[in-house]
Amino acid sequence: MSSGAVLMRIADDGRIVEWSARAGELLGRSRQEAVGRTVAELTGGGDGTAGGKALLAALGAVSVRPVLSGASLTWEVRDGQGNGATARDLAILRTLFLHSPIDLYILDADLRIGRSGSGAPEALPGTDGALAGQNFPEALGLVHPESEHAVARRVLMTGEPALRRVVRAAPRNGTGRSMHYSLSYVRLEGADGAVLGLVASAVDVTEQERALHRVRLLEDVRTTVGERLEVTSVCQELVDAVVPAFTGIAVVEVIEDVIRGEEPPLAPVDQDMPLRRAAFKGLVSAHTVGEVRRLPEGTPFSLVLNDLRPRLITVTRDSPWLSADPARASAIAQSDAHSLIVTPLTVRGQALGVVSFYRHREEAPFDKDDIALASDLCAHAALCIDNARRFTRERTIAATVKRRLLPQRSSAPSTLDVASLHIPGPGGGGAWFDVIEMAGGRTALVFGDVGGRGIATATTMGQLRTVIHALAALDLEPNELMARLSDTAMQLASERAALPAGDPLNREPLTAGCLIAVYDSVDHTCTLVRAGLSEPYLVRPEGDAEAVSAPGGPILAGTDHAPFPATEFPLPAGSILAVGNEDLLESEPRLRAVLRQGTALPLDEVSDMLAYALRDRHETEKLLLLARAKGLPADHVLTVPLAEDLAAVPDVRAAVRGQLAEWDIGADDAFTTELIASELVANAIRYGAPPYRLRLILDERLTCEVRDAGDSAPHLKHARTIDEGGRGLFIVASVADGWGIRYHAQGKTVWARQGIGSAE
Repeated sequence: MSSGAVLMRIADDGRIVEWSARAGELLGRSRQEAVGRTVAELTGGGDGTAGGKALLAALGAVSVRPVLSGASLTWEVRDGQGNGATARDLAILRTLFLHSPIDLYILDADLRIGRSGSGAPEALPGTDGALAGQNFPEALGLVHPESEHAVARRVLMTGEPALRRVVRAAPRNGTGRSMHYSLSYVRLEGADGAVLGLVASAVDVTEQERALHRVRLLEDVRTTVGERLEVTSVCQELVDAVVPAFTGIAVVEVIEDVIRGEEPPLAPVDQDMPLRRAAFKGLVSAHTVGEVRRLPEGTPFSLVLNDLRPRLITVTRDSPWLSADPARASAIAQSDAHSLIVTPLTVRGQALGVVSFYRHREEAPFDKDDIALASDLCAHAALCIDNARRFTRERTIAATVKRRLLPQRSSAPSTLDVASLHIPGPGGGGAWFDVIEMAGGRTALVFGDVGGRGIATATTMGQLRTVIHALAALDLEPNELMARLSDTAMQLASERAALPAGDPLNREPLTAGCLIAVYDSVDHTCTLVRAGLSEPYLVRPEGDAEAVSAPGGPILAGTDHAPFPATEFPLPAGSILAVGNEDLLESEPRLRAVLRQGTALPLDEVSDMLAYALRDRHETEKLLLLARAKGLPADHVLTVPLAEDLAAVPDVRAAVRGQLAEWDIGADDAFTTELIASELVANAIRYGAPPYRLRLILDERLTCEVRDAGDSAPHLKHARTIDEGGRGLFIVASVADGWGIRYHAQGKTVWARQGIGSAE
């Protein structure tokens, strides 16, 4: 059969209908010059001239055969020099089959092996080897031969090669490990274009695939393990990543102290050290996840915690260590596990726990390469567990600090009911509140939120809380109180910015919001100042509710130095004032509805109802403060306008004595109150300015206030024995529980407060 390249095709009338590039090279005629003409015309008219003979000689030996296509006949002219294979071609083919590093196979149209060479078992080129006549995919033991049949047939049909396809084959040589081949198919065609079969190549890439699998698995573990800063979550991420990619069963057991955030012990670990089964994935678990127990002595697991050295163990029914742990032995038997790697979880020579990898049933046993991979996997997991442990410890410390800093018991006076709802976030937070009793029947509600998490946030919260208590004792107006708190926050922020660049706190800017609401139980009003936090929500006794419209000031420690405006609004008895962080009361309509429904309920019940409404919102810290105004009865307040001379003092003593008798105040307390009132009134008349006013307020304690229009500040003096005056405030400070000065836009109020007992 002719096998050279097609030079031309000639119709039955002698005209050329197809002209190849090879013919153009031989005869020096282009396709445009040749197609449509006869050979005689192309070679000079067929007159036998020397030029025509030269052109025909250039063709050399050719072969001609008829080709019938439908009803038309054409003559195909082929290059006769392409017929047959040269000795050089045969030598090349033999060398390829004998010495190529690639297994070569010649397949027929039915994918049966006709020739095989090089690494193909017991097969030599040109001989009938052991594989001759076998189906190619089945001869290689491919796991999915039907897929390979489909690929090979597609190459036969289309002629498009299929190159470097990695496929899996059944284990060989008793290793129990699957083989991997890189297969390529190229269609084998004759010189006449006839399809003769396929040339297939197979390269054993088992080791390369194993190495690539190890790299991919390690990268997957490094990507997915450690996403959450919680020890048991990290352990679960590890078993999810390695089963079934590396092992059929995985168990992670972590020292209990590590779970709680404590410092891990150094190796060797004490035999009585309890471990918690933190994660499991597989068939049968010997112990439930979360169970805490000590590891039995004389087992691979206890040995690994002693020397922190991984171990590869072949598991049989006669393994001596199984008797030390019957529950584990039973689980191993039920799972048909036969190969085990035990690897420590360790950082800096400290033991965190132990990981057990089991292969069972038809899985290939572990080998030394698997020990190295298991060690790498556990090294990364140990770092993530240690990070989670540190975070747990810091979170525990921060939560403890914050819990101690928040009010431990209700400090609200009888004029105000207070309840709070605190939902800690996963990493803690900086939300806090305070209820501070002030003079004159007033109570300060303070609500703050420091940005960030952790110990630094908790300590900053504690600093601000301490400052607000100290400033509240000065009896400042709410806007001035907020301004001084902001100054303190700015100082703390500047100290943080001055820390060394390597200090993590240096990179965390200090931001904080605060709201101060001072409730006056005598006037039934509330004065509100806020810095960065959202407006509070007010529910009146009738059930009407709205957000308190109050202009806000800048956040604490911010760059904006605008003033903090104060807003005063009525707060009648029975009203509920609610304050929350994260704009909860604005973003959660359910909370506002609960507050409107709770006007007649105890605040603790309202707080519980709010917690139920927020049961699905635990991703961040949430704090709500509720306060219900009760007011002070009118008959618990005595107001006396004063004359403008010292003659008012006897009148004051008489009025005070009469009111205290109505209140059933004991004689000793009444005498003290008369003394305080007379000294304060005398000081106001001597050094202040009219008008003057005395006010007595009775709640848990008795408060005496004297107001005048003067701006002079009274000072406590320690008079000498020979001095005739200067003892007034000294006497007041000696007999009262506390005293102070409150300034107004015009004038001031000097007050003194004393405890009271029952009447005799």
